[in-house]
Amino acid sequence: MENIYTYSPLDRVIWDTPSADAILNEINRLSVNRVFIVASSTLSKKTDEIDKIINALGKKFVGLFDNCIAHSPLENVIECARSVQKNSPDIIITIGGGTPIDTVKVVQLCYSLGINSVDELKKISNKHQKVKSKIRQIAVPTTLSGGEYSIIGGAMDTKIQLKERYTGDDICPQVVILDPAITLYTPDWLWLSTAIRSVDHAVEGLCSNSTNPLIPPMALNSLQLFGNSLRNTHKNRDDIISRSLSQKAVWMIAKNLGNTPMGASHGIGYLLGSIGSVPHGHTSCVMLPAVLKWNESYNQDKQKWIANALGRPNLSASEAVGELISDLGLPTTLGEVGIKESQWEKIAEYGLKHPTVQSNPKPINKKDDIIQILKLAS
Repeated sequence: MENIYTYSPLDRVIWDTPSADAILNEINRLSVNRVFIVASSTLSKKTDEIDKIINALGKKFVGLFDNCIAHSPLENVIECARSVQKNSPDIIITIGGGTPIDTVKVVQLCYSLGINSVDELKKISNKHQKVKSKIRQIAVPTTLSGGEYSIIGGAMDTKIQLKERYTGDDICPQVVILDPAITLYTPDWLWLSTAIRSVDHAVEGLCSNSTNPLIPPMALNSLQLFGNSLRNTHKNRDDIISRSLSQKAVWMIAKNLGNTPMGASHGIGYLLGSIGSVPHGHTSCVMLPAVLKWNESYNQDKQKWIANALGRPNLSASEAVGELISDLGLPTTLGEVGIKESQWEKIAEYGLKHPTVQSNPKPINKKDDIIQILKLAS
């Protein structure tokens, strides 16, 4: 029963529309009266964008949580969940990057299952919850990692330094609003590095053993858009058209998340995040070229498609992706993101048990395989 495509319960995507206008239209369409906002700390405390939305909502606004912490530690998720539960909203508006959106996905499970503590939350990690959410979210993503399109959330158990998976039938946003203008507040390193995270989605989805017929055309079109739009944004951060094209490139590939297995770049990347506190975008910058190099003998034809899509037919896929990362001024080695060789053994030990590492197209059977990949990334 592997040849199945499951559509996530995402009602609609709205693009190239000011977020405040789109939010009000959706609130009216959905006939909701109590709106809670979860926003990135930067947008909430250093700009007036969230205040504009709060003022536009008027009496329908019931509360704000703007203290999401990177990698969504379980304690922080519970803090957000308690704030939501206290205010009893009809819907959550999430404005920010992957951390707030991931946090709210897990908060939805807490709200629906009556979870109020870290211990209770840990009991449902890595176990799909077949439950209809009692509350949904409208997401306004300000980065390019693409988590808003999937029913997969993540939160970190800080005691064991491991990010756990949380999934539910409908914990993806009900609506996604793509507003390129609000992303101008996103730091350049974060915008560009999270884009490489979506490049990673496209590359590892394409290189997987999946027979999903949507992946090749969507992945290759996505890579073509990224190759140009990201370089344009790096040269001119005010290029709204290129920002919009990057958002659409994410949409193309990220809607397939959960329907196609990822590989060692994602799997080892999760461990760099939990063990070394490396931002997700940077994990892909460092690991994707190395994993492509390690997999090269296994899927050479698909890797040629990747190089062609990036406009570099005379390079290997590893070289073409590495060149894009370098052109964007992003880190390319483990040392640059703070990972020491003394941490490799722990990464390899955890990686050998990690299901995403195990779904790599070229089998990873021993710790030394992971050590070899880490050497390629050093």
